[in-house]
Amino acid sequence: MKIGVFLPNWVGDAVMATPTLRALSEHFGDRARLVGILRPYVADVLAGTTWLDEQLLFDPRSADSRQRGLGFFRQLRRQKLDMAIVLPNSWRAALWARASGAQERIGYVRGGRGWLLNRKLDPQQANGRFTPSPVLDYFLDLAYAAGAAPNSRHVELATLPADERAAGAVWAKFRFPSGGQVVALNSGGAFGAAKLWPTGYFASLARRIAVEDRRSVLVVCGPKERELAREIVRSAAHPRVQSLADERLGIGLTKACIRRSGLLVTTDSGPRHFAAAFGVPAITLFGPTDIAWSENYHPRAVHLQLELDCVPCQQRTCPLGHHRCMRDLSIEEVHRAVRNQLQMTPQTAAA
Repeated sequence: MKIGVFLPNWVGDAVMATPTLRALSEHFGDRARLVGILRPYVADVLAGTTWLDEQLLFDPRSADSRQRGLGFFRQLRRQKLDMAIVLPNSWRAALWARASGAQERIGYVRGGRGWLLNRKLDPQQANGRFTPSPVLDYFLDLAYAAGAAPNSRHVELATLPADERAAGAVWAKFRFPSGGQVVALNSGGAFGAAKLWPTGYFASLARRIAVEDRRSVLVVCGPKERELAREIVRSAAHPRVQSLADERLGIGLTKACIRRSGLLVTTDSGPRHFAAAFGVPAITLFGPTDIAWSENYHPRAVHLQLELDCVPCQQRTCPLGHHRCMRDLSIEEVHRAVRNQLQMTPQTAAA
């Protein structure tokens, strides 16, 4: 038996899908092969985990014709799937599931795509609107619809030996101490500008952590966020504040660096969920988004969000133009949360 699991495109959602993959793997065991249908960067997120028996990469912009269009369709059909479990809410994912030839197609009825599915779940709604509820549970319910037993909500990830070597080189380059004494900062967010805390605030926070708390600070970043990371380091102007901006970037390196850090301060973006997967304390700065959607049940998580009439608006840019949800979240309040977390975190040797 072959089961195709169509995975979400967002990095954070991919991490929140790991309990679902674990539940499916434990339920079907040797009776089925799990085939992940996913973007290449999502494959990087899941690298080192063992739930998927095969991966089928999809990228509509890839130079590899097998990952897009007709080439991808042919690859999908060759899998001869018996069941398709569609985690994303997109029409495209449901359409590919039907095109795969799978006799059972499990997914949520949204946007009129119900006719593409034959085992249908209805999302929670109230007064005609979707009820904010954790994506993690939303995905798990699909595994339960496939027959899986109730499973832990704990998100999991792994790192590859090459990732750990690269992170070790970063620690050596910047002469960072071991034992969880490094605070990682993640200032980016692919969702849009509304999720971003001002760069100057991050720089001031980094300097306070370096000077007042005497901790090293590492600013993590993606390829499009290099200059943002460099600006934080320049403005902080302290030798204990460094960044990954000039390193060979990749999701694997980010995972490994967060795994060996003692604390992550982050926007509501993908790397926040890396901390949950590795048990690293995390402080998340929420602005326009509803915390309920991305709850990952991390026991060492602190959520900071201002109570404003316009929050949460769920918009990519501030519709009112003032961006108070992030600009009014003070450096002092965030630093206070950092200190509280540092006092609770034992110093141990990095693995």
